[in-house]
Amino acid sequence: MPRRSLPTSSAISTDPLELARRLLDEGEPSLSDLAARTGLSASHLQRRFRARFGLSPAEYLARKKLGTLKSALREGRDVTTALYDAGYGSPSRLYEQGASKLGMTPATYRAGGRGVAIRWTLVDTVLGRTLVAATERGICAVELGGDDSVLEQKLREEFPLAQLERVEAGRDDFLAPRLRAVAERLAGGDAEVPVDLLGTGFQQRVWDALMKIPAGETVSYAGLAQSLGAPRAARAVASACAHNRIAVVVPCHRVIRGDGSLGGYRWGLPRKQQLLARERG
Repeated sequence: MPRRSLPTSSAISTDPLELARRLLDEGEPSLSDLAARTGLSASHLQRRFRARFGLSPAEYLARKKLGTLKSALREGRDVTTALYDAGYGSPSRLYEQGASKLGMTPATYRAGGRGVAIRWTLVDTVLGRTLVAATERGICAVELGGDDSVLEQKLREEFPLAQLERVEAGRDDFLAPRLRAVAERLAGGDAEVPVDLLGTGFQQRVWDALMKIPAGETVSYAGLAQSLGAPRAARAVASACAHNRIAVVVPCHRVIRGDGSLGGYRWGLPRKQQLLARERG
């Protein structure tokens, strides 16, 4: 089974981009600070960082802070404490940087998505019965299964107070194009699917990394943890994969155990085996 090549710990320690990412994980350095520490010019660092991670250093830092905020809110902490702990400094900075990316205010997110509009539908795809749901920012759930009521219940448990609107597949101007893109991806195509990744900062980093694994390749849980600069976080990586709600589009099926066995899969090991066999073919 092909295995994705990942950097060794020594390579990570000398890689200026990995150093920049670690500095961002540990604090809030400016671009000039990062350039001085990595030995790259600010413009070169900016360009290479975006090419590697898909985000500028500033965007990476903003996403990390947002993940910290959302995790605290999900744990039930009050908004004021959560915003200062996440590093926003003031409520105004929170709503400038955080609320728009949540697609809702922090208090609303903490309250189970109260008032947030999520459109969803159930369709038959090449992988069986599928629930597809989207916020205004992108797809927030692609659930696979055989029981419509179970699929719907999963969505309602995730956003118990959201404004969930079921629409007829293919006839809703908002969801229809997103649904077509998801269906193409489930069929093995490469359609671009905008996603709304709602999770902790670490979960988002794992999910982002998953989307960078090419079709036909796999990586171990430990290897993915090492690539994220957290070599002891293999279990946390496995947990993030288990909490991925966007099947195939966020390809957690490409993560396996170090011994080459499949490991777990939210939507069943036979389906994981099917997906990997299809991609290898």
